[in-house]
Amino acid sequence: MFVKIPNNSELTDAEAELYDRQIRLWGLESQKRLRAAKILLIGLNGFGAEVAKNIILAGIKSITFLDHRSVTQIDRCSQFLLSVDQIGENRAEASLQRAQNLNPMVLVSADTSKVDDKPDEFFEDFDVICASECSVTQIKRLNKISRKQNIKFFVGDVWGMFGYTFADLGTHEFVEDIVQMKKVHVPEGGDTSIKDKFESVTTTVKRVVTYVPFEKILNIKKLSKDDKVYYLMQILLNYREKYGNDPISRQTSLKGLKEEYEAVIETYELGDTLKSLLEGNLYAQISPVCAILGGVMGQEIIKAVSQKESPHDNLFLFNPDTMCGKILNLGR
Repeated sequence: MFVKIPNNSELTDAEAELYDRQIRLWGLESQKRLRAAKILLIGLNGFGAEVAKNIILAGIKSITFLDHRSVTQIDRCSQFLLSVDQIGENRAEASLQRAQNLNPMVLVSADTSKVDDKPDEFFEDFDVICASECSVTQIKRLNKISRKQNIKFFVGDVWGMFGYTFADLGTHEFVEDIVQMKKVHVPEGGDTSIKDKFESVTTTVKRVVTYVPFEKILNIKKLSKDDKVYYLMQILLNYREKYGNDPISRQTSLKGLKEEYEAVIETYELGDTLKSLLEGNLYAQISPVCAILGGVMGQEIIKAVSQKESPHDNLFLFNPDTMCGKILNLGR
């Protein structure tokens, strides 16, 4: 079902002027849907800041930052919403002012609670939940709540030079513009030097896609050789689930990473497939990779909310070896 646009969602003259280019790109109705959307963003690291920037600039109604963590020196490497003098402050609150300055027409608020302390009812007020830095247990819980309340659910992370995004949009309806070349008849007496004349014709098609929950894409056993980077995501999520945090440095985290690596290698009979990836940079967050993954995630949220064009179905992986991204459709 297409989302009904609220009666009070008409754009003001100032909004119409600010979002003029976007309206030309994806249409007035799609912009109105964005104008009515309430987003919950969990985790204000470098990746989360990039997601926030993209959807705030797009012109959503409101966004709530949920993060109980404090700003560290590591955050300063990739989180551009923070200033140098905010070390030790809460990340959600510290990100508030610069995020608000991006677009005064969007309501930006901060919540310093832990995601585990929030009751299920808290999430009902949002149209989209986008999470990062969550354990597998937390992701499954958030996804379950989202499916029950018909909330669009996204999750993603960046570890060093590697990252992923995932979407569960339930049963999602959208429109897609299909451009085709059509032969045009040259009337009698026309230019005889032109044998065939073609022009582009755009047709708007309605489509429906049914997504699977996050737990369905875990522990996939059969993948092609080119898709084995998926298991790096599995290793890093297993590490976070076991230790409650992400790898910090080779000195402090390599032993634990190797244990998770060896367990996954044995389970899925991968041989040395991931050896070079494990030896790469998986620590902290690299700004350019945050920009890439945050850009992808922001784009997917915009597509899902505006119901314009086909969102990723369902997993996007960024390979640190090839520096390329790939979409995998898993869990069917």
